[in-house]
Amino acid sequence: MKTKKSLGQHFLRSKDALHVIIEAAGVREGETVLEIGPGEGVLTEALLFAGAQVVAVETDSRCVMTLNERFAEAIRVRHLILVEGDIRDERVAKKLFQKQLLGAAPYKLVANIPYYLTGMLFRLFLERLRQPLAIVFLVQKEVAEQLSARDGKESIFSLSVKIYGEPRYVTTVKRQAFVPPPKVDSAVVAVDNISRARLKGLRDERYFRVVKAGLGAKRKMLLGNLAHELKISREKLERIFGEVGIDLHARGEDVPVEKWIALAQALK
Repeated sequence: MKTKKSLGQHFLRSKDALHVIIEAAGVREGETVLEIGPGEGVLTEALLFAGAQVVAVETDSRCVMTLNERFAEAIRVRHLILVEGDIRDERVAKKLFQKQLLGAAPYKLVANIPYYLTGMLFRLFLERLRQPLAIVFLVQKEVAEQLSARDGKESIFSLSVKIYGEPRYVTTVKRQAFVPPPKVDSAVVAVDNISRARLKGLRDERYFRVVKAGLGAKRKMLLGNLAHELKISREKLERIFGEVGIDLHARGEDVPVEKWIALAQALK
């Protein structure tokens, strides 16, 4: 099948990468897995082989036809449910949680996603929809490194995910593992132990406002950024920093998520 550049399609061909994805998600027999963009069904097949009950969302009608033919038996016995539509469509996203699809069952989100959908999908499933137990995505390597803060530096992206779960960089997947090969390498990234418990009653919006203000100018110190963006006196901020244990000269990228939560709580 000829890939569509407009959909960011790069079909995975590596059996090793498939094995790593299944292992990273800890897929067990009978578990419900949501797959976004199954394409030709390579990952879908691996999920079904692991015993998962799969709900797959695909926007490319050509792929939907291929999937219906390839997995006719799995569809017949409802081990696989295909949903044709664009996950960016609010109606499609909400439809997923109807009784005949995911319903109220716990589920995991596992996918080889187009690079351009990465941020949107994390926001959608962590902030807006009913959260999965875990997320395992195959994404651009640079994005995976940023998400997991491999260099020890936090970002708005990493802190926006860490408030809900524990991201980890699983492995690098070379560009040659795809057809057609993308211009850069990819990586498997996982987010485990997803919940809203870390917010401790704090509103999402408040936490994000503080994080975005604190990281607005990366080269500046956190205290100065917050004073400027939130219009709070330096004296008050110095007192709060002392209470939550943040160095007055710290930069936002060097402050761990636990301190950001305490800071946002103190600034309510």
